[in-house]
Amino acid sequence: MVQARLELLRAGRIAGFGALTATLLSAFALRHRLAPDNERYDLQNLWVGRWSRALLTLFGVDLRVYGQVSPPKGCGRVIISNHRSTLDVGVLLSIFGGHMVSRADLARWPLMGLAAREAGTIFVDRANAASGAGAIRAMTEVLRRGHTVVVFAEGTTFADDEVRPFHGGAFVAAVVAKAEVLPVGLAYAHAEGYNSAAFVNETFTSHLARMAASPSTRVVLHVGTPLRPDPKVRSTALRDQTHHAVQALVREARGLCDGR
Repeated sequence: MVQARLELLRAGRIAGFGALTATLLSAFALRHRLAPDNERYDLQNLWVGRWSRALLTLFGVDLRVYGQVSPPKGCGRVIISNHRSTLDVGVLLSIFGGHMVSRADLARWPLMGLAAREAGTIFVDRANAASGAGAIRAMTEVLRRGHTVVVFAEGTTFADDEVRPFHGGAFVAAVVAKAEVLPVGLAYAHAEGYNSAAFVNETFTSHLARMAASPSTRVVLHVGTPLRPDPKVRSTALRDQTHHAVQALVREARGLCDGR
């Protein structure tokens, strides 16, 4: 009986995921194309926020946010977070909005690729220098408009709480655009001694199916203090300062998530 209920839950959530994404994407694409240029970013954030919050509710995500969440003052903003699960995207977009920076092959995925493109995602192939340079230019441009960019600077997902070394492109863009950097830390509740929400060594389809069968998932998002780049300091120093801050926030988030 338990297994049958989980299979029913899985099927319903996967169907709901597809229907939710397709429905909101169609409505957003029409509104976005008809909107004046100066309203499109706010419209994007409105619809992406709706999609993200509905997605988290659909998958039973219990999101707990700690720290001050406020808009940047007179500048663009780069959100830098550790990366552990596909749910991270919905978590961060539901709180901060903005443009995601994502792996280049996502643009070719059915439905999700189209949704990502419509939502203003910046795609990057980290193995290609030209693609990396283009992503830095794109980030710089949107930051100069006062927009938000969300970056998983580790470059991929990992299962534990150790924050791996950061790629430097987002910090170059932040320095050039004079944008603030906001470090945040994510921690998921452990099940049977490990982070069951982690997206590691499996396909997106299998990960989605596994998460869809989980009754609920608790995640803590801990927001740090904004960092403003010093034009006299190299972007590598900003990268290292942010890495240190994110690691500390992840540790705090883990304690809050586990009730310590």
